[in-house]
Amino acid sequence: MIVSKGLTKYFGAVKAIEDFTVEIPDGQIFGLLGPNGAGKTTTMRMLCCLIKPTKGNAWIDDLEIGNKDDAQKIRQMIGLLPEVPGLYETLGAYKNLDYYAQFYDVPKAKREESIKKTLTDLGLWERRNEPVGGFSKGMKQKIAIARSFVHEPKYIFLDEPTASLDPEAAKTVREYILELKARGDTILINTHNLSEAERICDSVALVKNKMVKIGNPKELARGLFTRKIRITIDHIANTLLNELASLKGVSAVELTKNQLILSVQNPEKQNPMILSFLLAHGVNVQFVSEEEHSLEDVYLKLIGEDQ
Repeated sequence: MIVSKGLTKYFGAVKAIEDFTVEIPDGQIFGLLGPNGAGKTTTMRMLCCLIKPTKGNAWIDDLEIGNKDDAQKIRQMIGLLPEVPGLYETLGAYKNLDYYAQFYDVPKAKREESIKKTLTDLGLWERRNEPVGGFSKGMKQKIAIARSFVHEPKYIFLDEPTASLDPEAAKTVREYILELKARGDTILINTHNLSEAERICDSVALVKNKMVKIGNPKELARGLFTRKIRITIDHIANTLLNELASLKGVSAVELTKNQLILSVQNPEKQNPMILSFLLAHGVNVQFVSEEEHSLEDVYLKLIGEDQ
């Protein structure tokens, strides 16, 4: 488990992140979301024991990031994809990964198996011996991602993992991340890709130099927005609209062309009552759906309110 309490970092008079407090259970994918300069990378670097906090502290598996001896143990059990890949550009993809894995004392046979599988899955096996300096930015990103988990760490920190990747490669990386979660790894991701975070993250923290909000993406949306049901019909008498609005649990009714939009407290409870009412009054119901609010909606509302 990753636990932070009051984690704060100042660079001189500049506040990077303040009072970052969170608990991330093992086996979760946790997303850090926020605008540029919000403190996401700084937070990750503190958790990886690369920089020291100004105040506050954090623990990974009860090891304290601020303790020198514990910090060395933490570094041995994490994998990191930094902002800049930082590859050895005169070496091939295979040698880059092999060199890195040796620092973690991964046995040769296991290194060979892991590297071959990873590079094959990423579509780079045939080019494994070419100097990576001639690779595209996206290809370098793939190798850097592979490097972060070639030694099978328990905790993996990924800073913008799908940046510069084409849609197919990004999908491959997402599938890898989900595989890592399935085997019990804990993954912390910094990303601007809100759609991606919504798809794979169990929880997200919205930060803007401090914690703005934390929670499951869908639960955050439900806590911020009134739930609305969209019902497609062929027609409805105007006299029924006021009666609909007076039903228990319905706070507003809007008619747009052939669609009823109802604001309701609890759709799971109110939908049967609403549909029974409509059918009893001869309204032909064609489709029923709930309006979904995306993580982008949540992000823009919360970050905008924090301006």
